[in-house]
Amino acid sequence: MLKRAMFRCGQLSLRVFAVEFDLRTQPLYFTLSSNPQELHHAHQQLFGDDGKLFSLHVHSDSRIEKAQTHAEIKHKLSVTLSRDCDVFEASSFIPDVKNSVVKGYFIRDKSTTTLSEDILKTLQQSKSVYVFSYKREGQYCWQELWSPVDEIQESVRQYITPAAAAEHHPSTLNIRNSDVFYCMDEAYKVLQECNDIIPESKEVLKLVDEQLETSRADGFPVIVIEGLDATGKTTLTEALRESLNATLLKSPPQCLAPFRQRFDSEPPLIRRAFYALGNYITAAHIGKESLRAPVIVDRYWHSTAAYAIATAVGGRVENLPKPGSELYRWPEDLLQPNLVLLLTVSPEERLRRLRDRGQDKTVEEVSLHFKQTVHLQMKILS
Repeated sequence: MLKRAMFRCGQLSLRVFAVEFDLRTQPLYFTLSSNPQELHHAHQQLFGDDGKLFSLHVHSDSRIEKAQTHAEIKHKLSVTLSRDCDVFEASSFIPDVKNSVVKGYFIRDKSTTTLSEDILKTLQQSKSVYVFSYKREGQYCWQELWSPVDEIQESVRQYITPAAAAEHHPSTLNIRNSDVFYCMDEAYKVLQECNDIIPESKEVLKLVDEQLETSRADGFPVIVIEGLDATGKTTLTEALRESLNATLLKSPPQCLAPFRQRFDSEPPLIRRAFYALGNYITAAHIGKESLRAPVIVDRYWHSTAAYAIATAVGGRVENLPKPGSELYRWPEDLLQPNLVLLLTVSPEERLRRLRDRGQDKTVEEVSLHFKQTVHLQMKILS
């Protein structure tokens, strides 16, 4: 079992582990070594003497199974663990190797019950879930493959070794064609792989096949209006439509409205593929309408990419890919607009407008930092 886990997750000695211990700062990084290593102060806080420590990682050759299992575990942990348990996003990766990230969670259980062990025992029955435990002795801490107390399991002790922060947030290694799609075929394949478990996938793909004509001859200009909610997009797009006698389109397109609730409930991989295909349908509409009149588009690929990247990196500006990163490049097969306008207002004014609309104040203020991260990316993408 141990050798299988090491093989399936990649050689553990080559991997760097990251735990989002404090969302206000960068992750805590560590590697594994056969030799004891003293913990740094920050790592001592994570691997403290208080409670039982576990991590679980999800790996599968099927990306759909992997995405769904990760989402199911997140839900199960959130509704079943006691209040004495802390759960942090965690991952392991091979530095500079794309698609090497294995996602999971780190659990710190300060309770006196066996509830966390019972839950982990259930989760570990999945062939794609690997669970590790952590033990502390003085200044040293080690990781072992975990098994329930009623099972005999070979165990190899690997000591926690503090590691330097990664140059880029580890999630950026997996963003391409997973969180952000850079060609239609990649997004299309994801929904094809969902045909048996999400019947609506077939209907969406049929719409794509029927409407996909993204190429266009020289026609009227295409103007995209981008911005966060309550920045004035609706007001401006309507004004431009009237003044230019233009056609107004919105992304995602209306034809996908019946499916949005279904796909919004799916893991990011499937949800992002759905919205990526929406951009290609919008592009087909743009290609047709721009032959007859100017076209104004309310949101497009910029919003899709900005929200996806911000979510993937945990919402912190410091975690974003640097300007010029390949992750900001426009998809080669997606119709490009002639002009992109990014609307901005002060955070205070935006909050005032949202409150006037009846938006919950607390929720919006909590997500303000995330929205600022999205806005910064829209600026880069535009």
